[in-house]
Amino acid sequence: MIYLLGNKLPGNKAMYVALIQIYGIGFEKSNTICKKLGITKKTKVGRLTIKQKNRLSTLTKNLGGLIQSDLKRSIINHKKDLVNLRLIRGIRNKQGLPVRGQRTHTNAKTSKKIR
Repeated sequence: MIYLLGNKLPGNKAMYVALIQIYGIGFEKSNTICKKLGITKKTKVGRLTIKQKNRLSTLTKNLGGLIQSDLKRSIINHKKDLVNLRLIRGIRNKQGLPVRGQRTHTNAKTSKKIR
């Protein structure tokens, strides 16, 4: 088991599946990380050597995109900006209603109930 960016990566899963569990890393980024490490996608996390684990941690930190809390913070700030500008998207997002023009008369019951 490896701790990477505050997440536990289970040792019995394939490398690309375990990396997808990190918020902000999808299928494509997971594949590129595996290629840069020089391992196959199906390699189990528990089978990595110490050298590969160190390279994995440096690669994920220098990935060049927003990951984990930085990504969550940017999404929250974007939604706050929409509310501050008093755009319809921001207002409906704050109220918990559908944002992109969906029907609310018969559908969207769950989005109304959540808030």
